[in-house]
Amino acid sequence: MKKLNRYFILPFISLSLFLFSSYVFALNLQAAKQQGLVGETASGYLETVSTANAEVNTLISDVNNRRKQMYQKIARRNGITLNVVEHLAGKKAIKMSQSGNYIKPAGRWRKK
Repeated sequence: MKKLNRYFILPFISLSLFLFSSYVFALNLQAAKQQGLVGETASGYLETVSTANAEVNTLISDVNNRRKQMYQKIARRNGITLNVVEHLAGKKAIKMSQSGNYIKPAGRWRKK
């Protein structure tokens, strides 16, 4: 019986870690925003608020690449330009940003 439990639990833990890896990623993004390392821009993409390390730059690049893929799908599906989708998404991201996070609605960083 103990062998059966061990064989069941180990794959379950591995599967759980895999499924929640995107959740951990989201927490890292949220932490970076709360620490003032990254912020939302009117362009619909993240940028560094100040000098960032390689880990923050990688995070920004990954998030922005995923966003761009999503924006392109939305633009194709609706017959509009990528630029229009990016700017609409930027407005929404700035509006949805939590108080205390950095936003860049018009060229300059400010705390929301």
